[in-house]
Amino acid sequence: MTVALRSPQLVGALIPVDNAPVDANLKDDFHKYVQGMRNIEQVQVKRQADADDILKKYEKALPIRQFLLTNLVRSSDGEHLRLRIPVKTLTLSLDKMGDFPFNDPDEVRYDGQTLIVRGTKSHYVADDVLPLIGRFFPMFKLIDIDSGHWVISERPEAFRQGAS
Repeated sequence: MTVALRSPQLVGALIPVDNAPVDANLKDDFHKYVQGMRNIEQVQVKRQADADDILKKYEKALPIRQFLLTNLVRSSDGEHLRLRIPVKTLTLSLDKMGDFPFNDPDEVRYDGQTLIVRGTKSHYVADDVLPLIGRFFPMFKLIDIDSGHWVISERPEAFRQGAS
C-alpha cells in the first residue's frame, strides 16, 4: 500500500492481504513468534522439521508455522539453518511493524484497482476502517475469507479463488 501511494506508476494493481492503511497494534502472537525464532537460532537447527518442532511450542497451527519457517535459509557454511531476517532485527522492529506512514488520504491516493482481502477472524481490517480505505484506494473491492490474519497460509484455496 505504501509503494502504491508513494509511486503509483510502479503498481499496476494492488492486493493487500489483511492489512489496512492505519497504524495497527500487533497481536501478542508476534512476540511469541519472535521468541520461537530466537530459540531456533540459538539451537542452530539442521533441518526444517527440527525448527518446526521448536515452533510448535509457540504456535499450534501448522500453516502459520510453515509461513514463519519460510524465513529459514541455509547458513553460508551449509551446516545449519539460519533466519533470513535476523531475530534482533525483528525484535527491534516489532513496535513499528504495524505503523502506516500516511495519515491524510486528502494528500495521497492510489486510483488503481485494489482488492482488499480480509480475514474475518482477524482484527486488522475492521469495518470502521473501510471508509478510510476507500479514501486512500477509491477503486477498492473487499473480499472476506473465513480465516485469521494469516489468510494465505490458513486458507490458500479460498484465497486463490477469491483473488482470481
